[in-house]
Amino acid sequence: MYADLRRAGRTDALEDTIDYKAIKKQILHIAENSQFYLIEALAETIADECLKNPRIERVKVVLEKPGALRFARTVGVEIVRDRNPVDLE
Repeated sequence: MYADLRRAGRTDALEDTIDYKAIKKQILHIAENSQFYLIEALAETIADECLKNPRIERVKVVLEKPGALRFARTVGVEIVRDRNPVDLE
């Protein structure tokens, strides 16, 4: 997660930073209750959930699916999403 945390660094106050525990709980809830076929869809949903927090400007989500392919230890995706994406199309 990318955010401007300068204020939290100066104040050392919990209310000036991201509630990482709450975000972790939201992500676990999404993952545990998901019925996605693709890890790409799960990654997008996790990114969307993180970006609901007004302090988070950008998020990088890395997901792996061990044992998905024979003879491969794992497969995975990595996505980066911004709160205000630039339309490249």
